[in-house]
Amino acid sequence: MPRDKASPRLRYRRIVLKISGEALAGGEHGYGLSAPVLKRIAREVVAVHKAGVDVGIVVGGGNIFRGAEGGGIDRVAADYMGMLATVINAVALQDAIEKAGVPTRVMSAIEMAKVAEPYIRRRAIRHLEKRLIIIFAGGTGNPYFSTDTAAALRATEIDAEVVLKATKVDGVYDRDPRKDKRAKMFSRLTHMEAIRRRLKVMDLTALTMCQENGIPIVVFNMNVAGNITRAGLGASIGTLVTRG
Repeated sequence: MPRDKASPRLRYRRIVLKISGEALAGGEHGYGLSAPVLKRIAREVVAVHKAGVDVGIVVGGGNIFRGAEGGGIDRVAADYMGMLATVINAVALQDAIEKAGVPTRVMSAIEMAKVAEPYIRRRAIRHLEKRLIIIFAGGTGNPYFSTDTAAALRATEIDAEVVLKATKVDGVYDRDPRKDKRAKMFSRLTHMEAIRRRLKVMDLTALTMCQENGIPIVVFNMNVAGNITRAGLGASIGTLVTRG
């Protein structure tokens, strides 16, 4: 597929968008899949793609099963169950994006040939060069690592210029804004500040990986219509976390 004509003013040429599984559920219950939410995410992602940006997506599985909260199940087994949940979400998101008109590939860190391609770095880069959207599923393929870490790892591997973390809040705060109305949102932080202050940007492994590889992170509210497109096109929204 030929590359759509890109604006020379695009801030990013290649991004990794991190979407939580809970976000795909919609509403407050946080379980299952919402067709309207999938459709909206697909529409906004396609708008970024059509502007000329290469798009990779890492999706979580918390709307189906969260490994770290396995409820008495062995941690390793629970983490693998969580990874399988991300594949379900990835296939649902693939369907929504392809219905919006863009060919999409699901690449899984856990091999399941009838459902998704195995994740191979060189193949992923080739898909992006052919102007396909990629959804990375299965986390890192290893227990004890979150999908935040998977997003940082994939961004590093495919030479993405930024990790966009779609959340339920407007950015990174000094305390939980849902519990304390005095919470202050940061417009800009360094990776080291976020690590030192233990701010809930991404987990420590993901933050450290982004810091070491000079990959900025943008944390923004995906529940505001159009924000995924704005973030993908480089608008100043949410909190920007950079090396310095």
